Amino acid sequence: MKCCRHAAVAALFWLVTGFAYADEAPFLQSLAGDWTGGGMMKRTTSSSPINLSCNFTSQASGEALSMKGTCRGMIVITRPVSADITVTGTQYAGRYVGPSGGVSGLQGSRRGDAINLAVRWSKVINGDRSANMTIQRVDANAIRIRTVDKDPASGQQVVTSEINLQRD
Repeated sequence: MKCCRHAAVAALFWLVTGFAYADEAPFLQSLAGDWTGGGMMKRTTSSSPINLSCNFTSQASGEALSMKGTCRGMIVITRPVSADITVTGTQYAGRYVGPSGGVSGLQGSRRGDAINLAVRWSKVINGDRSANMTIQRVDANAIRIRTVDKDPASGQQVVTSEINLQRD
């Protein structure tokens, strides 16, 4: 009888984690497509914002999302930007390549229509190597990518980039 209880607990665990795992693929698929829009970024928490114009292509395959694009600021400067994210169970992990070209680590989870990620920068930015990034589905044809970092002087959280995109 004891072996049956262990088997039942194992089956229940597999069903719960299996369904949670399977539920992420449709969400990731909803982020796939061609996106255009704009927003702003700050080089540091205290600098003035730079207006951006961006284009992205996102591809979802099962439990993986790849976003590749370019953002243009100050009319003449264009930089590639990308993120590759995979999900295991309910945990998201991946890498982000920002305008500076460095590869930063991403790790987090989804809550509702937002993937909340801790960023581990490839180098010290704003006094440390950590920030937070949110990729949020605003509606069926809009997403927002926002990065928040801590200002080393005040300790306050500052939005250092926000890009609002519409599906083409």
